[in-house]
Amino acid sequence: MASSRYALVTYVRNPVGEFVEQLRRELHPPTAHMAAHLTILPPRELSGPEAAAREFLEEACGHIVPFDVELGDVETFLPTTPTVFIQVKRAAYRMRELHDQLCGRGLQCQENWPYIPHLTILKTETDEEARVASVVARERWAKFPGKRQVQVEELMFVREHDGCWQDVAPLPLGRGQLSSKS
Repeated sequence: MASSRYALVTYVRNPVGEFVEQLRRELHPPTAHMAAHLTILPPRELSGPEAAAREFLEEACGHIVPFDVELGDVETFLPTTPTVFIQVKRAAYRMRELHDQLCGRGLQCQENWPYIPHLTILKTETDEEARVASVVARERWAKFPGKRQVQVEELMFVREHDGCWQDVAPLPLGRGQLSSKS
């Protein structure tokens, strides 16, 4: 039996997230079910029990101050992977720090690629599909009228089982910060 994989994300539940989800439904229907999100820890197997990883994350996230990121341009990870994404333009360093800080206690792993903060639009099966999708995504994103900002105030610990991702635990940021100010 294969081990479950886990990841840490922050869902994008604002007009930017709606834009990404609509674009994904249109350009790559097989992934239309995926919620828009910024990945903090890419998928990995745990080196210890799920409960221990969750406890570590709850404690650590309680001391992290929520922050905003500003999104930049549409890019791809071609030729490495056929992925189309929106780059994080401002506060990418905060996401990298968060990634590094939370990559401990059972969550450490050898990641396949360097961590690059981004908002995935879609991942296709072929490079050519990604190239075509990236042209459309760039055109649409250039016309996006809203704020290109995402608040990072809650993370979600997620588990992959039989190819489907399930929420395991919401992890609000800054709870420890609030209690220390009282």
